[in-house]
Amino acid sequence: MFMPNSSQSQGSMQLQQKATYLVGTHVGISMRNGQGVSGKLCGVQGGEVYVLQYMYTSQFATFHYPFNQINDIYHYPNC
Repeated sequence: MFMPNSSQSQGSMQLQQKATYLVGTHVGISMRNGQGVSGKLCGVQGGEVYVLQYMYTSQFATFHYPFNQINDIYHYPNC
């Protein structure tokens, strides 16, 4: 059975704390596969973040991403 080492667990915990702090704000998310996601961070639950993303015209959808697929989460800067 694979057990994450303490640095992986600590990094994941820090990311969860950061995400919890950023709930309700606009964020950019760097995924481990090299892709990026942006939207409003709506919540953190069950080891995942929930992000409201713009689709097209006036449509939005909420997507969820597990922490083990996220490299980092960044708060949008001011204009």
